[in-house]
Amino acid sequence: MSLPATHREVRLAALPDGELTPGHFEVVTAPVPAPGPGQVLVRNRLMSVAAVMRPLTLADPDAFGLPQLLHKAGEVMRGAALGEVVRAPGTDLAPGTLVRHRAGWREYAVLNAPEVSPVDPEVLPDPAAHLSQGFTAWLGVVRGAGVRRGDTVFVTGAAGGVGSLAGQFARLHGAARVIGSTGSRHKADRLTRELGYDAVVLRGAGSAGSIEEQLRAAAPDGIDVLFDTVGGEQLRAALALARRNARFALVGALAAQLSDDALAPTAISTLDLITRSITLRGISAVDHQDAMPGYLSEFGRTLREGALTYPYTRLTGIDQAPGALCELVAGRHLGAVLVEL
Repeated sequence: MSLPATHREVRLAALPDGELTPGHFEVVTAPVPAPGPGQVLVRNRLMSVAAVMRPLTLADPDAFGLPQLLHKAGEVMRGAALGEVVRAPGTDLAPGTLVRHRAGWREYAVLNAPEVSPVDPEVLPDPAAHLSQGFTAWLGVVRGAGVRRGDTVFVTGAAGGVGSLAGQFARLHGAARVIGSTGSRHKADRLTRELGYDAVVLRGAGSAGSIEEQLRAAAPDGIDVLFDTVGGEQLRAALALARRNARFALVGALAAQLSDDALAPTAISTLDLITRSITLRGISAVDHQDAMPGYLSEFGRTLREGALTYPYTRLTGIDQAPGALCELVAGRHLGAVLVEL
């Protein structure tokens, strides 16, 4: 196929100092890159926008431990994307192969062959589901917390791309009561009406009391599981309501990451952990790739059966990506946000 001479990509114009705005990004025209031996040129078709992609300003970037999440001014943004192989000299990838990778935020990308993963379009009923954060949600529920029948589960950030699926997976794995947290009454109503949450606590202005007070009312007998994407006040509230032998799966720390200090600690009582035998486990998808087949099997089956839904907003055009990220960070979307290129 003939290739255009140029394509568009989103670069970080400046690191944010406070509120993230579209002005922190620029959509630029650049030459379409050429692959070398062992590399793959991909025409991106669909990319993910997630709150975790918010550019961070850190005094000591090396201390964060996750350089793949950090962006420098002038660099092209990065994120999960689906695309079609255009050229792949010296590899086994045929043109037209659908692949998943982490070089989104651009219309064309060149990657080393091991950096792309061929996607079987038959595994999931909706190709967009390959860009879901469902694997993180499933891991936290199944391996991180080991949700079992009868559990009361609290999911923080329940309206996000991870939380909107975590509550559903918790129910599928036997949870008797699922409670979520979010930042608006509108999203709280959607969580209970559309995604099966039994109750939702609200953070921020307009909430009926502190997170702990609301959680105590929603779970008067305490909680067995925390699925945490937020940290901070919500982690402390969950600890206050944790029953003996509660299991906490920590998959995100948005309270700190979306603040001015992405490394801000959360003060908790280690004595509480010991006396009530509470387990805290940080869990990252990077360490559990062996679980991917099991996750895809369950995710695909439950989507086809209608036992689980994948909520997402789809926008069109790469120029929509900066605004979408700003809106997502501000809490204006429920579920995943995808941009069609």
